[in-house]
Amino acid sequence: MKHATFSLLGFARLSLAVTALGAAARADVKLPAVFSDHLVLQRDAVVPVWGWADPGETVTVSIAGQSQTAPTGADGKWVVKLAKLSAGEPTTLTVKGRNTITIQDVLVGEVWLGSGQSNMAMAVKDAKDFEQEKVAANFPRIRMFKEESVAAETAQTVGKGVWLVCSPETVGGFSAALYFFGRELHQVLGAPVGMINSSVGGTPIESWIASEAQRASAELKPFVALLEKDNAAITSDAAVKKYERDLATWEAGQKKARTEKQKAAKRPPNPAEVRARKGNLGGLFNGKISPLIPYAIRGALWYQGEANSTPAKAPFYEAQLRLLVNDWRARWGYEFPIAWAQLPNFGGPGRDWPAVREAMLKTLALPGTGMGINIDIGEEEDIHPKNKQEIGRRLSLWALGTVYGRNVPATSGPLPIGHEVRAKEIVLRFNHVNGGLVAKGGVLRGFVVAGEDRQWQPALARIEGGTVVVSNPEVPQPVAARYAWENFPACNLYNGAGLPASPFRTDEWK
Repeated sequence: MKHATFSLLGFARLSLAVTALGAAARADVKLPAVFSDHLVLQRDAVVPVWGWADPGETVTVSIAGQSQTAPTGADGKWVVKLAKLSAGEPTTLTVKGRNTITIQDVLVGEVWLGSGQSNMAMAVKDAKDFEQEKVAANFPRIRMFKEESVAAETAQTVGKGVWLVCSPETVGGFSAALYFFGRELHQVLGAPVGMINSSVGGTPIESWIASEAQRASAELKPFVALLEKDNAAITSDAAVKKYERDLATWEAGQKKARTEKQKAAKRPPNPAEVRARKGNLGGLFNGKISPLIPYAIRGALWYQGEANSTPAKAPFYEAQLRLLVNDWRARWGYEFPIAWAQLPNFGGPGRDWPAVREAMLKTLALPGTGMGINIDIGEEEDIHPKNKQEIGRRLSLWALGTVYGRNVPATSGPLPIGHEVRAKEIVLRFNHVNGGLVAKGGVLRGFVVAGEDRQWQPALARIEGGTVVVSNPEVPQPVAARYAWENFPACNLYNGAGLPASPFRTDEWK
């Protein structure tokens, strides 16, 4: 009997296990990673909440007294659209299907997405005055989600990451540009601010735009062909063998360094692995942007361009940035505001930073866009300027003035709006001259002029109202002018609000 009793008990346990396995086989309701504790939802907007469950399963999402229900489609995906929410005290978001998910400490406020390469990724701990910033970072209504996923060959859906509440303990890991931007918004608007950081150092813009969008662009066909040629070279037998030789040499050097107790050299990078990490064509869009769509955002910030400043890539940047803006907006389903940090002054050789800055300037022709001009806060020998406080502040002036309608000193530094040749002079016109044009620190610098011979000469420049008049006695018939058209220019044109003018040119000479 004893043996029989144990057999029956074992059978009962086995039956329970089989039942549990059967229940587990039915998919629980799941959410993207961005829906997690401490999240911030966009206020005064329709807010999509989405996820996955068994086909046909009904899912109910509840928050702040409202509940919305949607069926799960045949593809296993469901989407609920919450009616407009108002900022208030922390609350909970409940998602219920076969199982229930409760997301705690939810705030409703302003949500911004920030993307780009290392200057967007650069953390507060690496910016200037970190110890002071750390002590002051007691802002529990500022949160940041860092998208931790990697590049992918196909569009991903779930993502990876958690929301962190701003505090002296956490702020060091926040994106510095995003944090200082968000802090300005929080302090002026008095609303919670959520920032989504999706960035990777050293990455090119072509990795952040969907591959199919780039392949469909007539303007980018030469660029795509160039990239595919580079990819073929990287994966060729010759390239693989060269890497293997370099690796063998390095390994021998490592052994010798250990024996002689010397400092070892760095391991040679595998070009194919580097290309994969940087996402190739559309890889980072697939891995780090796609999982965030269509999370409700007020707007987006872009800080990138360094990796596309080589002479071979720079001519395509305007078409790429314009495509990024239009394609992201189309995929989100609305024309959200977007601004970018114009590349600052930097002395690195072999780069065409003026061309990328110009591409950023020209892309302002798209509606709802803005630009923080940073030609005065770069560092000649460091591609990562530490003054991210000012970069964030300048972007916040644009957002506060144009997106939120607040009264700010200026939303931009001076931008060129036209010119005319007047005898031996060229008259340059500007907008955003708030408070008048100013030559900061003395005589106006940074302008050059040229005649039909295209020989550039330093210009004598003077301010006349909202214009700058430039000339040079050696150029009696000037036809073109440029301002700050160098990687690391000496220039000092500002408006009365203390914001610098954008570099520009009146010609289109190659």
